[in-house]
Amino acid sequence: MGLIDTHTHLESFHRHGTLAGALERARAAEVEAMVTIGTSTDDWDLYRGLAQQHPGLVHYAAGLHPCSVDEKWPDQLIGLEAFWSGSAGPSPVALGECGLDRFHLPKDDAAAAAQIFGWQREAFAAQLAIAKRLDCPVVVHSRGAFAECVAMIDASGVDWTKVVFHCFTEGAAEMAELTRRSGFGSFTGILTYKTAENIRQAAKAQGLDRLMIETDAPYLTPMPHRGKPNEPAYVRHTAEFAAAEVFGVPYAELAAVTTANARRFLGLKPLP
Repeated sequence: MGLIDTHTHLESFHRHGTLAGALERARAAEVEAMVTIGTSTDDWDLYRGLAQQHPGLVHYAAGLHPCSVDEKWPDQLIGLEAFWSGSAGPSPVALGECGLDRFHLPKDDAAAAAQIFGWQREAFAAQLAIAKRLDCPVVVHSRGAFAECVAMIDASGVDWTKVVFHCFTEGAAEMAELTRRSGFGSFTGILTYKTAENIRQAAKAQGLDRLMIETDAPYLTPMPHRGKPNEPAYVRHTAEFAAAEVFGVPYAELAAVTTANARRFLGLKPLP
């Protein structure tokens, strides 16, 4: 049974001319599919092209990352919805990543930080409205703003069964808020870090039957490769660790469950 990396960023591999090797290593690690996640208009067309070139293996999401938001955010969203209806290539499997990020706000200028965060809220609300119209999955980026993201999704009317908080780094209590609403959290290589017991407890609280895993490559490399650039093949390490150390189940069981969860959530057809 193969794995699905539900959240990666292939733009960096494309830019450095290393994409072919990364995809080959992913196949060798039994990664049967991956979703490359949009962050701005700079990568949406690239990712649609990669999905067209690698059908079944590469899927993509399109959205405006909160760290890509500035005063011109409405201009970036003008063409977003058209990716689901255009004839230029495959449609996205999700909208995102979108959300709120306090961590990267200016630390020495409170007024600027407040203004940027306000733009983030506006851009997130606009994307949630698009997602509601499309009735598509939503990939949420939340850093230092979990409660606000939850409140905005509640207010938007988006179907919570179609919401995933990627790179979940909150605790079991926050996970309970998601599962109570029927939302999901997905987990990166941070799950393998010695200091991440709260995140392992959150994964257990969600349960294996709702688990999805991701790399967020080229970031957040799992053990034993921490300190090196991450890549889709390394989702295998996170899966093996989760099976043995978090859930205490055979690797094959965890692979089968997480792959089925990802395909169901993202609407991906099973392999023939």
